[in-house]
Amino acid sequence: MFSANIFTLYPEVFPGVLGQGIYERASKSNIWKLNVKNIRDYASDKHSKVDDKPFGGGNGMVMKADVIDKCLDENLNNYKTFYLSPRGKVFNQDLANQISNFDGINLLCGHFEGVDQRVLDHRKIEEISIGDFILSGGESAAIIILDAVLRLIPGVLGNANSVKDESFTDNLLEYPQYTHPRVWNNLEVPSVLLSGNHAEIKDWRLNQSQSITRNLRPDLWSKYIKSKEKKKLNE
Repeated sequence: MFSANIFTLYPEVFPGVLGQGIYERASKSNIWKLNVKNIRDYASDKHSKVDDKPFGGGNGMVMKADVIDKCLDENLNNYKTFYLSPRGKVFNQDLANQISNFDGINLLCGHFEGVDQRVLDHRKIEEISIGDFILSGGESAAIIILDAVLRLIPGVLGNANSVKDESFTDNLLEYPQYTHPRVWNNLEVPSVLLSGNHAEIKDWRLNQSQSITRNLRPDLWSKYIKSKEKKKLNE
């Protein structure tokens, strides 16, 4: 069972979308479980103070190292711990695949101006980002990361083949998808998809993925070309 452990000041945010649909069913089937710890419960003073003004001055407040450390100390396990931060390495599909093979993960959600650096250094916590933009806290980022990871765990999706032809597989974006009705607003489904010729359909989808990636994501297209060249060299 995959264990997702969240350390946050706002436990009421969870499970959110992770408590719906496939994730709810997978949780009830004991494929994964969610553990949420309220950092505020580990504050030592009567006012449950979790933050303070930054040394050296500046705007905002910083989450206190002693409070976070106590929360982690009493609940942490052997799973890898990430702190959600815009300074971290950018989360991507490769990392999602790696994490999906772990037994579990710990996600520390920051707030205000972030957390005291000392708790990150002391515990050697790795920082991770979901992109080059600022959020009000790490909770929404944690949900995004778990959304990307959980669906890769065997048994979560009804069809195990669903993850094989998705965007970012082999650095290509996914081809267009169509369903009934065959004609909608005078727009028809591409005839090749109605042909029943699986080889032609496969070629059409690959060509579509290549064209879309080349036009919309030249960075991914470059990676795709390099990976193809590397495969040729190794053949």
